[in-house]
Parts: sequence; C-alpha cells; structure tokens
Amino acid sequence: MSPLPEYRPQKLSLGSLEAEILEIVWDFGQATVKQIHDRILADPERELAYASVTTVLNRLTKKGWLRCSKQNKAFSWKPLVSREQAKAIQAYEQLQQFLAISNPDMVASFADSLDTTSVEQLEAIATRLKAIRRQRGTP
Repeated sequence: MSPLPEYRPQKLSLGSLEAEILEIVWDFGQATVKQIHDRILADPERELAYASVTTVLNRLTKKGWLRCSKQNKAFSWKPLVSREQAKAIQAYEQLQQFLAISNPDMVASFADSLDTTSVEQLEAIATRLKAIRRQRGTP
C-alpha cells in the first residue's frame, strides 16, 4: 500500500456515483466528460445524463479529488491522488475513527473476534511499525 500522501482531499466521503466516476478517471489517468459518459453508457442497463457526469466531476473537483483543465475546447479531469494513495488515506481515517472509540473493552472484544489470518496481519503490522521506529530512532 502507498504511504500516506502529503496532499489529502478536503472531503473524503464519496457517493456511489462519485466513487464510480473517480474509478473511471483513475482508469483513464485523465478523462473528459464524454469519455466517462461513454464508459458508463457502455452498460446497456445504465442511463445517465451527460450533465449529471459534469455535475459529479465538478463536485469531485470541489471536494479536492480532481483537477479540471481546459485543452482546446474540451475540459478534462485528472486525479490529485492515485487509487493507492486514496486507499491509504481511507484506511488511515478508518483507523483513526476506530482508535477514537477509546473504550478498551470494545477494542478488546474486537481483537478477541479476529481470526488467525487477521492476527497474522496485525503481527506483520506490529513488526513493520517496530522497524519504522528503529529507523527513526524512537522507542
């Protein structure tokens, strides 16, 4: 997973259509409304107005996920964070929310319900954290 990036979108919450369109922009690397609209309408079961795509792209830009630029007569949108960086940001936020519970009994009951694979993942995380602390010279 990517390290936590310095830049973070102002608003992390995304609606389902926002998330879908962001995924499409990530797939293209940079996309126009037409490219996104065509991709969505490639599914014969879908209907979506061209203007709706524009609205969602503008919303994603205001939230800090995308940057809009004009090339010739067309506008295109480019992601400000990669898909991997977004996963790291979202995982960090979820962890912070979990740690904010501050209820040892609740955290203990969660830890008690972990399966073997989860425990192994937590042990790997703990090992990685120890290595990072050693590199930084902190206990």
